[in-house]
Amino acid sequence: MRHRTVGELMTTAVVRVRRDTGFKDVAIHLAEHGITAVPVVDDQDRPVGVVSEADLLRKQESRRDPGGHRTAAYLEPADRAKARALTAGELMTGPAVTARPQWSVVEAARAMAHDRVKRLPVVDDTGRLVGIVSRGDLMRVFLRRDPAIQEEITADVLTRTLGLDPAAVDARVADGRVTLSGTVPRRSLIPVTVRLCESVDGVVDVTDRLDFEIDDTDGPPAPAR
Repeated sequence: MRHRTVGELMTTAVVRVRRDTGFKDVAIHLAEHGITAVPVVDDQDRPVGVVSEADLLRKQESRRDPGGHRTAAYLEPADRAKARALTAGELMTGPAVTARPQWSVVEAARAMAHDRVKRLPVVDDTGRLVGIVSRGDLMRVFLRRDPAIQEEITADVLTRTLGLDPAAVDARVADGRVTLSGTVPRRSLIPVTVRLCESVDGVVDVTDRLDFEIDDTDGPPAPAR
């Protein structure tokens, strides 16, 4: 069973800026390339932070509104500092949270959730920038077509990994939702089968309609199916 990696999903033509890149130049980079954030790299091309549109907008938030009121007093200290920033190094959020090309989609998604970021600069073994992966990139696994998902489940999960007879277990896929039916040799195989199917890229949900020949568990008697 093969999972898509960050290296396969990431953008390799990465727009980047240096710590001393000016405020306006950062804004121009974002606008010209149609992106919402840009990594900041050091002299060795290693990511040290990320500047986003939100960081740039701190300056606008600090200005007086048409009524002459200033909002900077209500900003957090870090945001007030960004409102005064003139360079990418002053604007950026750091240190950069990075990913590796060999990471799975799950690893990258967990890193994004844990650090509450929308994108991850991708670095090689030396820490140098080789790409960037966004939440939108990770979502591409859910664009896999149903026949491709069904083929992977049947060939990789059921046959090669679990050694099940494909004639005994059927996997139907519709809109990423998998329905398993048929009979497995042992009851204990059912949760394993479901879990492996859930881990296939592009699967949204798994419905278990499997029966078994032998109850090899210590749990309560299985309900009639």
